[in-house]
Amino acid sequence: MKNVYLIGIGGIGMSALARYYKHHGSIVAGYDRTSSSLTKELEQEGMDIHYEDDITHIPQVFKKEKDKTLVIYTPAIPADLMEYIYFKEMGYTIVKRSLALGVIAKEKRTIAVAGTHGKTTTSTLLAHILENSGRGCNAFLGGISKNYHTNLLLSESDLLVAEADEFDRSFLQLWPQTAVITSADADHLDIYNNYETIKRAFEDFASQVNGTLIVKKGAGIDAENVSKAKILYYSYDQKCDFYASEIKVQPGGYFRFTLNYPGGSINNCTVGIPGWVNVENAVAASAAAIIEGISPEKVKDALALFQGVERRFDIQINTSKCSYIDDYAHHPKEITAAVSSIRNMFPDRKLTGVFQPHLYTRTRDFADEFAESLSKLDELILLDIYPARELPIEGVSSQIIIDNVTIKNKILVSKDKLMAELGKRDIDVLITFGAGDIDRFVSPVKEYLKKRYNV
Repeated sequence: MKNVYLIGIGGIGMSALARYYKHHGSIVAGYDRTSSSLTKELEQEGMDIHYEDDITHIPQVFKKEKDKTLVIYTPAIPADLMEYIYFKEMGYTIVKRSLALGVIAKEKRTIAVAGTHGKTTTSTLLAHILENSGRGCNAFLGGISKNYHTNLLLSESDLLVAEADEFDRSFLQLWPQTAVITSADADHLDIYNNYETIKRAFEDFASQVNGTLIVKKGAGIDAENVSKAKILYYSYDQKCDFYASEIKVQPGGYFRFTLNYPGGSINNCTVGIPGWVNVENAVAASAAAIIEGISPEKVKDALALFQGVERRFDIQINTSKCSYIDDYAHHPKEITAAVSSIRNMFPDRKLTGVFQPHLYTRTRDFADEFAESLSKLDELILLDIYPARELPIEGVSSQIIIDNVTIKNKILVSKDKLMAELGKRDIDVLITFGAGDIDRFVSPVKEYLKKRYNV
């Protein structure tokens, strides 16, 4: 397509599509609600981006060449967005992000990674294994790879690694040859209404895999009853097709383990980032790589060189004076897993967490679970809800979480009071959690802590 216009261009999946079409010679422009480091990068790469919902800002080439223009939108935008209504009423070819990715994926041998948790790190690690082994791949990632400093990898390889997003049933636009399902927990209940519905969506996704399906043991979906693919299972440490054994924690929270796979094992594996959750992610990514023919030795080499994903267990500072980790966790199970991993890394240190809830519906649906997971911290600073695409819901606020948090040292503050609140505390290990705009605080918090503790 000559022209591609993206509504919500700053989203992680949308920006990867923008880069893909720009690479292939399209004129690319778009709108997003707010400027970010990612949109600034896209502008530097030659894309015209604006931040007001105003059709007068749409570049003229897109208005003059309607028949040569593809409009892609994210389902996260509100239905009354003026630009969306304009393109719709003017009869443009307009598709969801998931459909655009599905069309691209049809031309490649696709490996898709799905799951309510773990899919971004697992898919990024899988892409890294393929790249580092020399096989190469194309990859649409749900985060910024710290090895490659991008969310899009391009090559001449026939392989495409895609993060398969369950939101709005987006992953049902993919028909992969190989797939991984890392988890299928209740989430996005504003879309799915209940757990049974999301479970059925994952089973529908499983039925679309036509080669090998790799499922986390105990994920809770009936893959064997719906899938035509060969099904293999993986686990952190339970014996199955792919699992870790002889797991030993090393200084700094890194792990050494044996990776077991059908027909053999790989001794003394390490992942280049700490946390037990990343051993589990490594098992999943290694399983898919081995299925695709990557040798165990090359898998082991790549695991050790993996640098992680921005905002996924992202260590900003790690000293005996003060440590700071930023994490995208926005579901109770993700918070529980992250806190467990951090306790494992720092068993005798005080954990202070800053959490920004994401969406009114998620807060309403999981308030008790959030309170339980956040109670595993030593101190909690809770922020107001980040609404994203949603309007407020009466009676739903961060207060319904903090009321049930059982630790004594807890406080609810607005974003503009966060830095002052941190200044009142003796910080040992700090963790920022959330999928909203809490990421805007990562750099200022990091610089403040470095200066305060001289690290």
